[in-house]
Amino acid sequence: MKNIIYIVSTLLFCCFSCQQKPSFKKLEKANWFLGRWENKTPDGTFSEEWKVENDTVLKGESYFINGKDTLFAETVRLVQRQSDLFYIVTVSNQNEEKPVAFKLTSSISDYLVFENPEHDFPKKITYKLVTRDSLYAEISGDGKKQGFPFKKVH
Repeated sequence: MKNIIYIVSTLLFCCFSCQQKPSFKKLEKANWFLGRWENKTPDGTFSEEWKVENDTVLKGESYFINGKDTLFAETVRLVQRQSDLFYIVTVSNQNEEKPVAFKLTSSISDYLVFENPEHDFPKKITYKLVTRDSLYAEISGDGKKQGFPFKKVH
């Protein structure tokens, strides 16, 4: 009887320990977001900082600061749900501070495109890794676009 319990226990242990962890390949494509990025202009400094929140989420915080005044602030979560990746942004003092989701529609190793055709502006958000310490973000829609070159600061 002890042998049967031992064999069953061993088989159960092997079955559970051999299960693969879920793959989050799409989220992993954005690992180059991680760190602090800045765009210094005469009007102020725009910064984004990205951190790992958990296995399925990267969290970003963006600010535009002029002197001691924060002129713009948003939080972003890159979330993988099943096989889809979403860029979910919440902007202070906009959209009743409700999150807006943009779905990943195109990706190459160093270029990601998120879209939400139902949103007023932007409808598209793109990120391109230019070099290891330089990226270019762009928001666009309805014939308008605005670009943001960033340098990695750490």
